[in-house]
Amino acid sequence: MIPENLDVVMAAGSVLGGAGTSGIALTNGIVLLAGLRGSDRVKLNRDKAGLFGIALGTLSSTADTVLTQFSHGVAEVPTALIQGGAFGNVGMGGVALSLTATIFLFKWKKLVVPALLGTGAGVIYAQAGGIWSVGQNMLLMAVNSLGAL
Repeated sequence: MIPENLDVVMAAGSVLGGAGTSGIALTNGIVLLAGLRGSDRVKLNRDKAGLFGIALGTLSSTADTVLTQFSHGVAEVPTALIQGGAFGNVGMGGVALSLTATIFLFKWKKLVVPALLGTGAGVIYAQAGGIWSVGQNMLLMAVNSLGAL
């Protein structure tokens, strides 16, 4: 039984407890993993897996955690394959463009492929600069605002 004179006051502080970019990156990775492993709450398709991967790569590249090492390691593979000389003089913008096409144009049987390619793409977008970093900057500004709540 609740007394009539009881005042309910929200605790002072931020709404999410100051989750920060690292906390949001970790949560994004957990949601992505849940969708890849099979969850009744998270349903993934190719596009969602790629977008969650891009968000994970973008967020974790600034988080300065073990996720940073993971995302940078994943980004090295397509960069080395595409810039390795077989395709000519391909800059980071070309790597970003070809990686985006690979993620979203093919029909993948295993969603882990677009998820991992997306994780690498999130890092590569920052390295490419130009139009690629506009979306990344918008995502980081939104997450920084959300993480500060």
